[in-house]
This record gives sequence, C-alpha cells and structure tokens, in this order.
Amino acid sequence: MESLDDVLVPMELKYCERCGGLWFREKDAGEVYCPGCVPQMADMPRPKRKRDKCSACIARSRKTGWRCR
Repeated sequence: MESLDDVLVPMELKYCERCGGLWFREKDAGEVYCPGCVPQMADMPRPKRKRDKCSACIARSRKTGWRCR
C-alpha cells in the first residue's frame, strides 16, 4: 500500500501570463502559461534577446549612478 507522501504532489496557484486565468501547477515547475494558452504561445516568435536591464535598474542608475549586476 502506498503512503500518503508518495501520492501527494506539491502544487502552487499560478496566474497565466497570457490570459490571466488561475490554474495549478506543480511546485517550481516554471511554466508561465496555462494549458489552454501553451499551444497559442508556441506559434509566437521567440524574442531575439533578453533585455539587459530592468526598468527599475535603469531609473535607479540615472538617479544615483548605481550599476545593475
């Protein structure tokens, strides 16, 4: 017989970054789109490069001369 710990899967409540719907995903899975939006986002082109700095870092560096890592 299985113990309860073998059956339970840690889950977290997540909002979809496309449609805003709420859904459950396995903890630390890293998915950002709900299962309904995953196929639609697969058709979208990938960004060519990531942004180097966030807007908060840019604003802070302008005011204080601070540099983002």
